[in-house]
Amino acid sequence: MSLPDQQGRSSTAINGDDMIITYIGGGSRQWVPKFVQDMALSTLDGEVRLYDVNYESAQLNARFGNWVEIECETNGTWSYEAVEDLETALAGADVVITSTQFDPAETFVHDLDIPQAYGIHGAVSATIGPGGIMRAMRTIPLYRTFAATIREQCPDAWVFNFTNPVHFVTRALYDEYPEINAVGLCHEVMGTRFYLAHLAEEHLGVDATHDDITLNVKGINHFTWVDEAYCKGIDLWPLLEGYLDSEQANRVFTPTDLEDESVFVDNQQVTWELFRRFGLFPAAGDRHLVEYANWFLHGGEDTLNRWGIKRTGSDYRAKHWTPTDSKQTTDVKAWLDGEKAFELEPTHEVFADVLEALAGGDPFTTNVNMINTGQVSDIEQGAIVETNALVRANEIRPLSTGGFPRQIRSIIATHVDTIETVIDASRTGDVDEAFKGVLIDPQVRTLSPQDSRDMFAELVAAETSYLSEWELEASEVLAGSPEYE
Repeated sequence: MSLPDQQGRSSTAINGDDMIITYIGGGSRQWVPKFVQDMALSTLDGEVRLYDVNYESAQLNARFGNWVEIECETNGTWSYEAVEDLETALAGADVVITSTQFDPAETFVHDLDIPQAYGIHGAVSATIGPGGIMRAMRTIPLYRTFAATIREQCPDAWVFNFTNPVHFVTRALYDEYPEINAVGLCHEVMGTRFYLAHLAEEHLGVDATHDDITLNVKGINHFTWVDEAYCKGIDLWPLLEGYLDSEQANRVFTPTDLEDESVFVDNQQVTWELFRRFGLFPAAGDRHLVEYANWFLHGGEDTLNRWGIKRTGSDYRAKHWTPTDSKQTTDVKAWLDGEKAFELEPTHEVFADVLEALAGGDPFTTNVNMINTGQVSDIEQGAIVETNALVRANEIRPLSTGGFPRQIRSIIATHVDTIETVIDASRTGDVDEAFKGVLIDPQVRTLSPQDSRDMFAELVAAETSYLSEWELEASEVLAGSPEYE
């Protein structure tokens, strides 16, 4: 793949007073309601086209978006429309959002439960490891279609991907359309900024918010690291190093301690242990970090619990697909029908700020996932890396971050090799080539050769209906396992 000559710059300027945004995955139960609120509070105006295979869900979200414009005191002026056809939805768009997900009851359940039966206890199984790779294999062909259609209908659009696994999916967009202006966004680093602001307040007496924290961020999605941290110009490194010996950075948890906690609880014990061992501060939630630093997975849920992590079980995934049963997804209909009070408030996502800066507003710096053209000096160029970037009128420019200590670089390089192997395989739908990427994943390396093959075959067999773009019947790997039927 040739690298973009000038990464992150569109040939067409965005008009902040008349913007066209296409939302692929516009029936989303979680992200669209957040997006509507942030757009209403922004200084931008325009129209939003909501595209989703579940057209009725997109219609419901369009109704909600227009309702917010009427019922609430907004800054921006937006109209929302559900669109059934992808080409029509994308025609002439200035901005494209991709945020899609297959039914977790039919996919995530397998991603979590099948590897667990082989002794792999993924904490989330949505980013890396066998579950994350399967999610990528389901998703990549669809995103190749999106990228090809963007090339035809709105080639200069800014494309923002929120779909996990962010690095696989964003890489697929670039692989299909190398000139695409694609950016992967994730809020994990934001959580680190909130945490460091809290530490600065508590231990330095500084009145701080997450906006006061400045970090040098580098890594790959959900495995990002920091080697510089400041709060209002104050170097936080002495505080972090001194905190290593504190009781709070050396806690041991039991299953009982976590009984009433959410699966999203972050006790930062893995964060502090990795900082203690490698000298850089991790900037992602512990539940994601352990899937890369997979020695925290050995011993199953007991080990995860000891480090303050509550595993995301398949029962949770299935349940929280239904808004009425979930605190994670949003029941928009309850707001519209007056069964639940609605309050317009910011979500702390950066997307609206990014759009305002691209449209000529105040420049700012935030973390993004983009093609590596040298911003991370010792990670393969062409891979998707996560670093800070300067966002300003018509440009998102990744900032140079330097490299890594050998040990961290080794872990990242292995995962980049897995991602690139699966991306290569997806061009032709070669299942056996994709299996090579599975084999080199550190979680899978804990298995015997036959168990590796059988686990992969069982995952594929369970999700065949979602893998129609892969040449399953031509696979020697699948044919050699009794688990593939």
